[in-house]
Amino acid sequence: MSNIYRLIIFLPLFMLGCAPNVIDENKVIQKIDSLDMTIFSKSGDKIYSITSPNSSYDNIELKFEFKKPIINILNGEETKYIISSEESTLSDNNKLLKLKGNVKLKTLKKDGDFLYADNFIWNIENTNYLLEGNIRFENQNIILNSGKAILGSDNIIEFFNPVKYIIKDENNENKYEINSENAFYNLNTESVSFEAKDKSCLLYTSPSPRD
Repeated sequence: MSNIYRLIIFLPLFMLGCAPNVIDENKVIQKIDSLDMTIFSKSGDKIYSITSPNSSYDNIELKFEFKKPIINILNGEETKYIISSEESTLSDNNKLLKLKGNVKLKTLKKDGDFLYADNFIWNIENTNYLLEGNIRFENQNIILNSGKAILGSDNIIEFFNPVKYIIKDENNENKYEINSENAFYNLNTESVSFEAKDKSCLLYTSPSPRD
C-alpha cells in the first residue's frame, strides 16, 4: 500500500513540514507516492494545494516534479479554480509553478467554465496566470480559441491575437464565428469584448443558447 505524504509549505519563508522520511537530504532525488501538499502564505492563508500519485523532489535543484497533478487554487478556505495536467514542476523556492500537457482549468460555477492549454505558468508572487499553446475556453454558450491567454486575479481572461470566437446554438453546435485580434472574457459577468488595432472595443454579452 502506498504511503500518503502530506506537505505544508509556508510562503515566503518556505518552511517545509512533512511526514518523516518524505525529504531525505542524503538522496539527490527523493521519490514520493500519493503526495498531498498545501502551500500557505506567511500570514497562514492557504494559497493552493497539490495532489499527485507520483512525484519527486530534487535536493540539488530544489524542485518538485509531479505526475498527473490536481491543483486547487484557493481563496481562503474556498476553491477558486481546479487545474489538472499531465505533469508539473514547482521550483524557485516554491514560487514558480509550471504545468505541461493537457492542461485543464475549471471554475466552480454551476454550469462550469473550462479553459484548456498546452502549458500553464504561475509565478506565485504574480496574481496572473499565463497559458500558452492551443488555448480553448468553453462554456455552455461560447468557445474562444487563441495561442496565448492570461487569466487575471479580476477573473478576466485576455486572449491574444489571433482569436476565434464561436457562439453555440441550443443543440450545442456552432451558430456563428467571429475572428478578432485581442479578446477579453469576464468570468463574473459572462461577457466578452474585442480589441482591434485602433484600440476601440465592442462589448458582447454571452447569449443564452436559446437566443
